[in-house]
Amino acid sequence: MTSRSLGHRAPLLWLALPMMAGLAMGKATAVGAAIPWLLGGALVAATAASFARRRAPGGWSPMLCAAMILAGMASYALHRSRLTAWETLPPREARLSLRIDRVFPSIDARKAAGLATIRHTDAHLRDLVGQRVYFSLALRPGTAPPLRSAEVAAVGVIETLPRDPAADTFEGYLASAGINFRFTRGRWLMEEKAPTAYRRFCARTADRFSAILGAGVKTKRPELTALLRAMLLGQQHELSDEQKTLFRQSGTMHVFSISGLHIAVIAVGLQSLLLLLRLPRVARFGVGLAALWLYVDVTGGSPSAVRAFVMVALFQATLVLRRPGNPVSALAAAALVVVLAEPLQVFSASFQMSYGIVAALLLLGLPLADRWLAAWSPFADLPKVTWTWIHHGIAMLWRGFVAAMAIGLAATLVSAISGVFFFHLFTPGALLANLVLIPASSLVIVFGFVSLLCGLIGFTAGAVLANHAAVLLLWGIEAGIREFVTLPAMWFPAHFVAPWIGPVALTALLAVVVAGYATGWRGWSRGYWAPFAVVVAAFVLGVRFGA
Repeated sequence: MTSRSLGHRAPLLWLALPMMAGLAMGKATAVGAAIPWLLGGALVAATAASFARRRAPGGWSPMLCAAMILAGMASYALHRSRLTAWETLPPREARLSLRIDRVFPSIDARKAAGLATIRHTDAHLRDLVGQRVYFSLALRPGTAPPLRSAEVAAVGVIETLPRDPAADTFEGYLASAGINFRFTRGRWLMEEKAPTAYRRFCARTADRFSAILGAGVKTKRPELTALLRAMLLGQQHELSDEQKTLFRQSGTMHVFSISGLHIAVIAVGLQSLLLLLRLPRVARFGVGLAALWLYVDVTGGSPSAVRAFVMVALFQATLVLRRPGNPVSALAAAALVVVLAEPLQVFSASFQMSYGIVAALLLLGLPLADRWLAAWSPFADLPKVTWTWIHHGIAMLWRGFVAAMAIGLAATLVSAISGVFFFHLFTPGALLANLVLIPASSLVIVFGFVSLLCGLIGFTAGAVLANHAAVLLLWGIEAGIREFVTLPAMWFPAHFVAPWIGPVALTALLAVVVAGYATGWRGWSRGYWAPFAVVVAAFVLGVRFGA
């Protein structure tokens, strides 16, 4: 594969990557005052690219990339815009009217925290209206946590967040969501506007899902029920501190965040169910996507779930339109949609890890698996027409094992860097743990999907049976992880000696992977050595082990 063929097969990749590069450049430079110039330059470059496309094939791409880079820089400045006066704003008490955008689950029923938009405030803080804010409120006795879309009045202390907080901190997470302020020590005063009917429906459905997944098992094995609810509904607050530590040390905590694995399994389950109902192809697409989005929204609409939904929707659209499926194009399109809608997500741990890992397994893992299979496969000297069912079975198991090893190895390269950067943990045993855990977790999600389906149609016995199957499997998973983390050299505390090393190393790794894929892993990238060399260099030169 050549660079030109890669651009032909995944043209949106060359829009998404320059846009993300522009966002990074916008963060690294103070360009707030230059927004009009950046937007004007992007328009000029895009117009030049349009004219060049007609006259000089191939000559338009550098100008289009320049346009996207300038647009990315302007986008960062617009979404992270801050008044100079805010930088010196001392913490002060304020009464705010907040529209709730997202609520974080809490084990303390007396408190509520999440993200909101300021609707009204005191006169001396009028310039904060429209700003998004992190809030933490103490609720009145008997008051339920606010739902998304509700507007509430509260009094508390508001303060400005740092302009560029470290990415591995909670402030860094808030900055990646476009948050400039924190409203803490707050007290709930009153609900000024009730949540919409749809948000109330989502809340009731979430409670019903939680009850269904606890049917028959909650009183018997509450700790395993917590694992099941965390895996299916993203309710990580139900996990004990010991459980969280176990899965972090094994590098497998990702199975409790609603993301690509969960959305893909649920999507397959929905499509299989609709196929059994013999719905037409277009109807299956529409009904399946609507049900899948409802699952995403009911489970909290986390950014990772929304990103996975976008990618699944785009891939399913290619099937409905009878277009050749191209996972790389689907990945690039999903990334571009997210970057255009919420550009600051590019700087979040969730975005970088999810898209980085998927890109690595598509661009490096799958080609590496093909190379390994081409180098050696069982019974290669026997004509396939002479194979028995034993030959076919062994060959299928070998292909699955090789694919799992290659994909796992590619994903481990990304998670090795991002794990040290964001979580200060190096988990070399994660590859082995995930080889077992991902298929097992997929089966748990299938059982959970069956349980939810049975519960929704009133077949309680089926839900109880599916829950028992899921809990039994989770018992084995937890016991295995508990033993796994006690093995030597499975995890180490680690951190980069300088904050900039992690992002630079991850960028270099993904750049090498994209470049290697563009050349068909031939020439300078022959042997797939370059991505591994980047990770080794980052660890040798930039990582310090120990707490």
